[in-house]
Amino acid sequence: MPSRRELANAIRVLSMDAVEQANSGHPGMPMGMADIAEVLWNDHLQHNPQNPDWFNRDRFVLSNGHGSMLLYSVLHLSGYALSIDDLKDFRQLGSKTPGHPEYREAPGVETTTGPLGQGIANAVGMALAERILAARFNRPGHDVVDHRTYAFTGDGCLMEGISHEVCSLAGTLGLGKLTVLYDDNGISIDGEVSAWFSDDTARRFESYGWQVVTGVDGHDADAVNQALKEAKSDATRPTLICCRTTIGFGSPAKAGKESSHGAPLGADEIEKTRAQLGWSHPPFVIPNDVYSNWNAVEAGQRAEAEWNGVMAGYAQAHPDLATEFNRTMNGELAEGWADKAQAFIDEMAESAQTVASRKASQLAIEGLAPLAPELVGGSADLTGSNLTNWSGTKAVAPTDYDGNYVYYGVREFGMSAIMNGLALHGGLIPYGGTFLTFSDYSRNALRMAALMGIQGVFVFTHDSIGLGEDGPTHQSVEHANALRIIPNMSVWRPCDTVETAVAWRYAIERRNGPTSLLLSRQNLAHQSRSAQQIADVAKGGYVLRDVESPQAIVMATGSEVALASDAAAALAEEGIAVRVVSMPSTDLFDQQSDAYRNSVLPSDQRCRVAIEAGVSDFWRKYVGLDGAVIGVDDFGLSAPAGEVFKKFGFTVDNVVATVRSTIKSMN
Repeated sequence: MPSRRELANAIRVLSMDAVEQANSGHPGMPMGMADIAEVLWNDHLQHNPQNPDWFNRDRFVLSNGHGSMLLYSVLHLSGYALSIDDLKDFRQLGSKTPGHPEYREAPGVETTTGPLGQGIANAVGMALAERILAARFNRPGHDVVDHRTYAFTGDGCLMEGISHEVCSLAGTLGLGKLTVLYDDNGISIDGEVSAWFSDDTARRFESYGWQVVTGVDGHDADAVNQALKEAKSDATRPTLICCRTTIGFGSPAKAGKESSHGAPLGADEIEKTRAQLGWSHPPFVIPNDVYSNWNAVEAGQRAEAEWNGVMAGYAQAHPDLATEFNRTMNGELAEGWADKAQAFIDEMAESAQTVASRKASQLAIEGLAPLAPELVGGSADLTGSNLTNWSGTKAVAPTDYDGNYVYYGVREFGMSAIMNGLALHGGLIPYGGTFLTFSDYSRNALRMAALMGIQGVFVFTHDSIGLGEDGPTHQSVEHANALRIIPNMSVWRPCDTVETAVAWRYAIERRNGPTSLLLSRQNLAHQSRSAQQIADVAKGGYVLRDVESPQAIVMATGSEVALASDAAAALAEEGIAVRVVSMPSTDLFDQQSDAYRNSVLPSDQRCRVAIEAGVSDFWRKYVGLDGAVIGVDDFGLSAPAGEVFKKFGFTVDNVVATVRSTIKSMN
């Protein structure tokens, strides 16, 4: 029977061989953390290689995602559908084994990691989801939600500011089923970290309220095993296990050095490493006895079968809860959702309220959240400004996880990445709010949500210079378009209660990517619509006000739609016929058929004016080089909103003059 070291060495050789064959990658971390991974995956992790999506599996996150070959190796060795040929294709076009772990590319990869620190944040979200769902569904004697979350991390993750944000909150919330194993090897790309990372990590995490296990030899399987048992013994605190390791363990010339971090070891060094490890097998060859002692298929099937028995008893004792549990975990909306959501939208149209779109958003949450109890909201310390709460809001707390709202504190980036973890776990639809200007803080988490194609509703209020007196530091100018250029990010800037309700319905129904809602602080006038126009809102752009033989098209979003309508009315008095187009979601409009888009923006109508209180370049794709854009190609100003809008030309008179001059230039 192979020793534990031999089992770990299988990770080491697969990792260094795959990196060598690709001539690209990071062998150091997999070689350094191999012993830790062997103990975790073989003795503690609850998972089923034949059903990687089994709900009650433990979640494993490789936050230091550059060491992806460690994850691919253990997935392969454990019996997942990841072949030796897949490992040989490491970092190659179309392979299941990209340079950093990518969600949905290989079975068993729980999240995309690589941007350091975000994996820990995702893990916090997963652990939080487990606690919320356990409180919501478990009943005495029926623990249908009962699993743990593990994360590997390195010095780089802990240097990133996001790790402070999320680990602080994890301690405050008492996420006792979260265990982070810290690869304390003292090396990063630039060398020994002591010159730039001298934190007392143990005391830092103790101050967060974590259990901290220190002094663990990361190459001693018994020590790692004991530390993991200790982590499980504390149900009220997350645990950090500090494992002292040697990066590139086994390499005679590169162990303990930054040279093993992000480059192949080289053929000569690999040969010497094999000798030092006592590994006599050729590249990508693993002995059968090593495979048999790694394989987790039988244990995984047994664990899932036991859980299925728990579920059967649960369904018998609590049939309604079991039905709701299955619906939620399958990602299905409640029966009657579509009709009830449409009825709410129609109600908004009938009520014709003039409110800020942030208030319209709160009305939408109030109307739709009872229909979708899987919604879990929150705000980065701006609940009263974002209006992300509603009458059914109940805070998640360490003494009571049976809530639907997280007070994230001033942690915009952390909030967004935790939301990604909530979505990745399954069973919940997260939404969270902050000011649109602070989407900059969240941007990489937003990008990761879009890249992974996971659901999340990012509520960004105070969306323009209409914020007023707080001035340019808080007035969004470039942010709407910065979000629009993220692939797979759906962006909505609604103009009233109807468009806001449609945007929320779309965001709740959208399962293949995140949605950003850009909402005003100031009141926005209700726009009257026919039933067909209400239906067309969901197409992202539609004709709001039409005329026969329009001489120009004026398009706008959000707070500027009312301005476009007022200007069109003024132009009509001069005998100038103008079509008004509302474009609440340009990405959805772009997805419509050529025929529909041409019906809204006829290709032969070149006289076009776009109005949006943001940078103007984005709108050239719709107005062309001949059209005009009324935008803000500068930072804002500190003054009452009306004065700021006037200063930047957002007035009826300026729109009228711009339309006139555009028509004149084309005649």
